[in-house]
Amino acid sequence: MGVSPSTPRALPEPVRAALERRTGSVLVDTEHLAAVRARFDDDQAAALTRYLRASQSPNTLRAYRSDWIAWSAWCAAEGRQALPADPLDVAVYLAAAAEERRPARAGETGPTRWAFSPATLERKAAALAAVHAANGLPSPTRADVVRLTLRGIRRTRRSRPHRKRPVLLHTLEELLAQRPEAGWPGEPARRRDALLLLVGFAGALRRSEVAGLTLDDVVVHVDPSTNEPVLLVDLAVTKTDPSGVRQQRVVLPRGARPHTCPVCAFAAWVELLEIHTERGGPGLREHVAQGAGAERSVHRCHGFEGTWLADGQARPLFPVINRHGGVGARAMSGPAVAELVKRYAQRAGLDPDLFGGHSLRAGFATQAALGGASDREIMRQGRWSNPRTVHRYIRVANPLDDNAVTKLGL
Repeated sequence: MGVSPSTPRALPEPVRAALERRTGSVLVDTEHLAAVRARFDDDQAAALTRYLRASQSPNTLRAYRSDWIAWSAWCAAEGRQALPADPLDVAVYLAAAAEERRPARAGETGPTRWAFSPATLERKAAALAAVHAANGLPSPTRADVVRLTLRGIRRTRRSRPHRKRPVLLHTLEELLAQRPEAGWPGEPARRRDALLLLVGFAGALRRSEVAGLTLDDVVVHVDPSTNEPVLLVDLAVTKTDPSGVRQQRVVLPRGARPHTCPVCAFAAWVELLEIHTERGGPGLREHVAQGAGAERSVHRCHGFEGTWLADGQARPLFPVINRHGGVGARAMSGPAVAELVKRYAQRAGLDPDLFGGHSLRAGFATQAALGGASDREIMRQGRWSNPRTVHRYIRVANPLDDNAVTKLGL
């Protein structure tokens, strides 16, 4: 009987540890790296490894590492060769993974569910291709037997895509209303979360893009035509540009109302970060205790061109904050951004399972379409290159726009 592709989770610790050591460099197999070091000096081999690691985002590397360990363990159990891989072995591995089932989660129908979605299986294939490419080997996933297997899995497991519900403007205001009370210890999270929700929504950002922002990425610019401040947000690395070759910039203008103004939210958050930098946690607490968290009925961004702590150290714009109000040095993760949206949705009486990190980006496109924005305008802000992607959101917003059925006279 074959070994399940999920078996690596239950492997004896020495076996799993050996596999993890072998895949420690993620893309370059350690045995292959030893051969590289035999041909080149240590500095050259180290440079190769460093730049191969930099070719993918940290999230992608983590996923590929897990996928490669699972594949290596399956090969070890089945007596197959992991690198270079035989295309037929890869096809059998993917087919076995597609058949695997796990106990259903709470709320799901039936006793079991599929262990891996078609998208996850395609990622597993991509991981094998990436490791082979990094080791200078032809990819086994280009073989017809692998491509046809993945096509068959997609056709057999065809289902409606599960999309998160968009956060529209009225929903965004509901979420903003759920922030902690002004004062200590909730004030730091109150200001950070307001900025995160507004920047994620107005900037049409992915959760990974939100999590990856640093203070150096944001510039306050006064528009000479209106004499009003705007935020210029630079995205160094995005899903569609992982190498950062085309640095993309998102412009966030001043909002009509103070509580939905991204520039005001940025000014409020930076004020706390400056106090925290200059006086530490005790100074920040004293500052908040003096009533600094009171809501303002007027814009606080007028004339705001002050320091925003851009010092080249790539400090996170959205750091972790503990329940005592302590501001950490580490950035929030992408999943933490999604959990934040879910948490606020639940506080607002909404079903948290319907919302996630993508809800902010989807909400921008849908709300912009409702407001009459053109395809080009939506695509530019959201950095979409395929109009079909945007049209999905527009159909949700205005399903009868440009619909010939309305001309039938029914």
